[in-house]
Amino acid sequence: MLENHSRIRIQQVFEMAELFGFESRNRYQVLDAHERPLGYAAEQSSGMLGTLSRQLFGHWRRFDIHLFSPQRTPLLVAHHPFRWWFQCLEVSDASGVRLGTVQQRFALLHKKFDIEDEHGRVLMTVASPLWRIWTFPVQRQGRDVACISKRWSGGLTELFTDKDNFVVEYSDPSLDNRSRQLLLMATLFIDLQYFEKKANN
Repeated sequence: MLENHSRIRIQQVFEMAELFGFESRNRYQVLDAHERPLGYAAEQSSGMLGTLSRQLFGHWRRFDIHLFSPQRTPLLVAHHPFRWWFQCLEVSDASGVRLGTVQQRFALLHKKFDIEDEHGRVLMTVASPLWRIWTFPVQRQGRDVACISKRWSGGLTELFTDKDNFVVEYSDPSLDNRSRQLLLMATLFIDLQYFEKKANN
């Protein structure tokens, strides 16, 4: 899905309810550099309990996000367990085979997390310095291999909604498809962890 792309954009789908302070299910479209759809991601509904959890617990809540192809074929599943500290996102393929984990790490003045393989070994590290809060450089063995960045969506959009836009740039062409998929899901983790309206509540 991502092997032939050096740059993708992930755009959150606008939900009218957010204008009134109601936190709705998160949905995203994944686009290539020419704005053609590569896939869709959606937080799975879990009934009234899930709705209440979104309003009360924000990014700490338990949730699942499924990634689909443009033809609606399931591709990836990301599971977020309920946690108060050190959030993580466990990523599997559509058949349930574990691909890896996005794991938050302790940091005082910046945002930091690791991208691990299925055995917990660190594949890549991500750290956003205090003075570049919308930019997340990705390193492998101390070398830049990609960058995740949030793009400005406009004043009213940023103020009243959760409609966020992100760009993932794969600067190292040797990145395999699994690493690219994990970085895509890491982008959703960043949005839900740091930019969802209830993330800091």
